[in-house]
Amino acid sequence: MQVCTVVLLLGALTLLAAAGEDQAVRELKPPFAWQLSPPLIAPANRPDDPCVSVKDPTVVFHEGKWHVFATIRSQVKTHQIEYLSTDTWENAGLAERHILACHEGYFCAPQVFFFTPHKKWYLIYQGANEKRGMPYGPYYSTSETIGDPKSWTAPQPFYAAKPKTVDKGWLDFWVICDATAAHLFFTSCDGRMWRAQTALADFPKGWSDPQVCLQGDIFEASHTYRLLGQQKYLTVIEANPGGKRYYKAFVADRLDGAWTPLADMQARPFAGAANVKAAGELWADNISHGELLRASNDQTLTVDPANLQFLIQGVLEKDKAGKKYGEIPWRLGLLTPGK
Repeated sequence: MQVCTVVLLLGALTLLAAAGEDQAVRELKPPFAWQLSPPLIAPANRPDDPCVSVKDPTVVFHEGKWHVFATIRSQVKTHQIEYLSTDTWENAGLAERHILACHEGYFCAPQVFFFTPHKKWYLIYQGANEKRGMPYGPYYSTSETIGDPKSWTAPQPFYAAKPKTVDKGWLDFWVICDATAAHLFFTSCDGRMWRAQTALADFPKGWSDPQVCLQGDIFEASHTYRLLGQQKYLTVIEANPGGKRYYKAFVADRLDGAWTPLADMQARPFAGAANVKAAGELWADNISHGELLRASNDQTLTVDPANLQFLIQGVLEKDKAGKKYGEIPWRLGLLTPGK
């Protein structure tokens, strides 16, 4: 009995030690460092409507493929959403490209996830269409087949009109759910991040009036995730000091809780010129609107802090100098952990 007890105790201690090591690995601890891939996705060649940039990616892994949705900026139709799928990132640039036909007007800055209660894919985006009387704001489309670009439904609004609490602009809409509620985050390009919510059973309707949940030197493109193995959430959000973009990071214990800085300085960013290196020629020192690769494709938006990868839009400062924003030649590349 004594021998058995000792063996069981040693086994339990080993499991606890392993769990402690795993937890330590999964803890997010700055400073961060990243390796930048070569450009993986560049603007498609469309002679009838020359494409200037591909940006604002959102991505999930489903049935052996990465499914990528992104904004494209073109000369004739300025804001559209494009879709592609690829089995490997190395082949992404060869993938067939599809412009979504679910909306004829302005739509961009997509987010995609599978909403388990409805057994449907949701595509969230900012949209408008003056011809149809659709005011600018957050919209959604749904599909039962993510790989079919023709399957997305027509846009539906989250709000019938812009909430009175939002006193300036709103953009880059982002949804994440916990066990009881769906939370809508967005930014207003003036140092404020906002949050609204609705009961999980009421999604995608029933949104509350948005309220400011984070304020500081922040700009746009806030993306919020649940951290695997922890009771914590991570928000990454762009800053834009002097026009050179980089990402900050904040953590919170609850989606409706207070956000604490994790990496919020240009010299020690979550991702930026100060901590991004490339194996070959560096093609991006502006690290902008991106999506962390998720450990799940459902509405919890779970990421593994022990295996963070970041699909970003990037450009060199010298390549955007003197250009209007819509003329900047953004391309997509992947950040993986570096040294």
